[in-house]
Amino acid sequence: MEKIISLCRNNDFRLAYTKGKSFVGPLAVTYVRKNRLGIIRVGITTSKKIGNAVMRNRSRRVIREAFRELSPRVSAGYDLVFVARGKTPHKKSTEVRKQLEKQLFAAGVFTRQEVKQKERDFS
Repeated sequence: MEKIISLCRNNDFRLAYTKGKSFVGPLAVTYVRKNRLGIIRVGITTSKKIGNAVMRNRSRRVIREAFRELSPRVSAGYDLVFVARGKTPHKKSTEVRKQLEKQLFAAGVFTRQEVKQKERDFS
């Protein structure tokens, strides 16, 4: 398993917000943008609307753990930004993982094998 590289620069977040596609759910908003680096970069943001520092940190931890389980299935070459919503700190990572899986599948960032497997499951 390769290490998840974090988005750190404000410019990278802004590009994901403006140029990327967004996928909205009740637990998180996902912004997806292709990069030319051939690696997956992930950023997680939480606003003060989520709550105090404890709640914001819990939201980040829950999202990070949910994505960690999905990361081996994601194709390289994408910047992903996850924005926590108000319900996020009150949910477990398994619930958030299911939501992120739906959003990432809709975004088309899963590997080709994964997409073919999903298509077989729906048939």
